[in-house]
Amino acid sequence: MSHLPTQVLCNPMQRQAHLKPLAISLMFAVLTQAALADEREQAKRLHDRLAGVPATETTLTSMAADIGAGAAIDAAFTAMEDPAFYAVTLKNFAAPWTNRDQTVFVPLNDYIATVVGMIRDDVPFDGVLSADVLYVGDASLGLPPYSMNNNDHYQQIEDRHIDLKNNLVRTTQSAVTDLPAEATAGVMTTRAASEAFFVDGTNRAMFRFTLLNHLCHDLEQVKDGTRSPDRIRQDVSRSPGGDSRIFLNNCIACHSGMDPLAQAFAYYDFDKSNGRLVYTAGEVQPKYHINATNFSPGFITPDDQWKNYWRSGQNSVLGWDTSLPAGGNGAKSLGQELAASDAFAQCQVKKVFRNVCFREPSDSADRARIDSMVASLRANNYSLKQVFAESAVYCMGD
Repeated sequence: MSHLPTQVLCNPMQRQAHLKPLAISLMFAVLTQAALADEREQAKRLHDRLAGVPATETTLTSMAADIGAGAAIDAAFTAMEDPAFYAVTLKNFAAPWTNRDQTVFVPLNDYIATVVGMIRDDVPFDGVLSADVLYVGDASLGLPPYSMNNNDHYQQIEDRHIDLKNNLVRTTQSAVTDLPAEATAGVMTTRAASEAFFVDGTNRAMFRFTLLNHLCHDLEQVKDGTRSPDRIRQDVSRSPGGDSRIFLNNCIACHSGMDPLAQAFAYYDFDKSNGRLVYTAGEVQPKYHINATNFSPGFITPDDQWKNYWRSGQNSVLGWDTSLPAGGNGAKSLGQELAASDAFAQCQVKKVFRNVCFREPSDSADRARIDSMVASLRANNYSLKQVFAESAVYCMGD
């Protein structure tokens, strides 16, 4: 019997050479398992951020494989296939824009459903303030028909826990309401927005909350006392409490820019007694002429012709599109003006970032990423779904 194997194994140098490939193989296996575990953990975090619910094992495996292959964006799009992304993440994303309290605790409505549908279908989001668009439940569901007078259609969708991902259908506002197509202005002319922002008052609320929700600026941030006051309405006193300095140092800074822009809504009102939006083509709503004696030489609104005085001055920093006219008629053209601004694109990205990353952008890396995603939003035809994917991947390691 040969003793060669024993002699080989007993020789330290030969034994080391024999064991080295085995050690490398074991080390590779351990590193591979660690990498796979890390990719699954990343996939889990990515799914949690986007859908807010646990992923199935099959989904996690697929997402982890994409992450391992350097295709984390594909993994994010897989996560967005979960119905919870639409029923929870996107619903809560849009809900605060539909009410003055900016709360998520509101029923599903036409404003929310339209935002969810536009994101699902990759409808260019720069049309959210101007398009003749509306999303309703599929006709096969046996829902109450869409009504300008109530929210029953959407309330039933919510009460019956109907899947928004697969059961929202795109239509137009002009097809299911009495609004002519030229009077539709995306979510601004939905019933929910009208009930919240056209009710009572002077329609300045619609402008203020649109600015806040879709350009991420409130009136205090855009005050500019250097603009001409020639379009400030009669209801604004020029000497509140008998002190003209209040008007000159405060009121004028908001109203000189806001009033000529809010004139776009001159033909709209919300009729509380019938619970519906009212549009009176060519006829200025009486609310635009209330309190005329506060300053009778003030501007008297003749029509819905708006003008953007903020194209010049400090608010030019909002990045207005100079290829568009600086004025127009009605809410639709105003919505196009607002959505074409740099501020609109930046606002959409920042809102998505906060929603997915659960924090504000805080350092130079975050700000650089925001700039990159703004460029991507425009390059991808205002696909907000792409921004959700990119934000989630960026924050995946947080």
